[in-house]
Amino acid sequence: MSETHSRTLADLKDLAVATAGSPVEQVKRDPKRDAQGRAYATGRRKNAIARVWILPGKGQITVNGKPAEQYFARPVLRMLITQPFLIADRYNQFDVVCTVVGGGLSGQAGAVRHGISRALNLYEPDLRPILKVAGFLTRDSRVVERKKYGHPKARRSFQFSKR
Repeated sequence: MSETHSRTLADLKDLAVATAGSPVEQVKRDPKRDAQGRAYATGRRKNAIARVWILPGKGQITVNGKPAEQYFARPVLRMLITQPFLIADRYNQFDVVCTVVGGGLSGQAGAVRHGISRALNLYEPDLRPILKVAGFLTRDSRVVERKKYGHPKARRSFQFSKR
């Protein structure tokens, strides 16, 4: 496992505090918000694509018109989509509205997390170092390998028989 995947949320918060006070001069970026005060971003994971809008609110997350607790029934998936807010200390400060298409639930949760991270980055550009160190702004490009001709699966071969 790589070093970033073995860290806990507490370790990442400590690292984020250390990077925020670094003496390196940072480029000031302006927030990108629409007329309603929302930030929009697209998140991707596997074959899932999430269109995410965040706006100041009470922490309600809506996925495809349903509450996140109903859409993502497994607690692990709900934890995954709230990670960007926990890292940035913005938990229950933003409402999230998103639409997700493609893939399965795990890929969709990863796409929503990626979209939330990118939208947070656009809403508050000062959060970029924290989200970058945590690895939430990087698109996980791993996708399912295609099935090859003459094989039952992508790499699986038929059982060899001498006769």
